[in-house]
Amino acid sequence: MDVKARIPGTIIALNVKAGDAVKVRDILGTMEAMKMEQPIPCPKEGTVKEVKVAVGDKVKSGAVLLTIE
Repeated sequence: MDVKARIPGTIIALNVKAGDAVKVRDILGTMEAMKMEQPIPCPKEGTVKEVKVAVGDKVKSGAVLLTIE
């Protein structure tokens, strides 16, 4: 399952890396959008397969941030 950006913004923190186990509602990272910090919640339990962004990356709405299996 791909975790996508809901709105455009800048990645300011990542709390997980590939191989990490995650649960529903874990905070995967944080984006800054519209001058506010927006947490990136985990939508399902699983393992992080791939992190496709880095801190400082600017992302568009709908961009894939992480993959969870």
